[in-house]
Amino acid sequence: MTPRRPFVIGIGELLWDLLPAGKQLGGAPANFSYHAHQLGADVSLVSAVGDDPLGHELRQRLASWGVNGEHVQTVPAPTGTVSVKLDTARHPTFTIHERVAWDRLELTPAAQQLVSRADAVCFGTLAQRSEPSRATIRALVKRAPSRALKVLDVNLRQQFYSRNCLDASLRLANVLKLNDDELPTVAEMLEISGAPREQIQQIADHYLVPTIILTRGDQGSLIYRDGQWLDHPGVAADVADTVGAGDAFAAAATLGLWAGWSLAEISEQANAVAAYVATQSGATPPLPDPLREKFLAAFAG
Repeated sequence: MTPRRPFVIGIGELLWDLLPAGKQLGGAPANFSYHAHQLGADVSLVSAVGDDPLGHELRQRLASWGVNGEHVQTVPAPTGTVSVKLDTARHPTFTIHERVAWDRLELTPAAQQLVSRADAVCFGTLAQRSEPSRATIRALVKRAPSRALKVLDVNLRQQFYSRNCLDASLRLANVLKLNDDELPTVAEMLEISGAPREQIQQIADHYLVPTIILTRGDQGSLIYRDGQWLDHPGVAADVADTVGAGDAFAAAATLGLWAGWSLAEISEQANAVAAYVATQSGATPPLPDPLREKFLAAFAG
């Protein structure tokens, strides 16, 4: 088969992270889409903004990135914002404001047609906190081709998650990405016990999710895929903040899975990309060419 650029879609929240140093474009699906584009994918984002200055600026930012924002809807609600505070270890705490544009994502024929062509879609639990976005996101993921990677980034934030949402989302996914802070909460909600590997195995077996990715910050990652495990110790980094590092990892891992790389190759590349993002302020720094080379070579043949 002739190598080609994968077509990747982020579905869900698009917002401004209000960081101590100023506002940065954010939202896990948007960050994921940005990094997938940086790594060579053809990318679209399905979300919603308000008809306000913040929404207009988000559209301009997406265009400057080269991320297709044609399917970002304009709805009668304010553009989403999140207040972000960093602790002494530079880990973020989020205050996610409610009743915003991405809570009102509508199911459109154009979005359904878009997703029907996807090689990978990434969605999360946060954007499913209310209707109509919850129904829209699930309908779009169901519309993705059976061959597509359907990546669930659980993205547990504040009180905006539930067992029902997690259960429904896992039944749609064939890739699960979560971090080591989220795994104990997920295990409790799903009423499973044991060490992390045992919990991951139980999730994989019960929900028939063949690939589960556990990120562990500076301790690297653990990836399960079809009975195989790869434990990576991580990459040393002088952390500026960790905002967006997990989204960058998810993007790199998704493209590695699509390219058919080994778990060792995926782990090496994804940890390197995530570590670099953690050395920069904000979720979406430009990625240096050495981090992009393997991906671009894979898609160009």
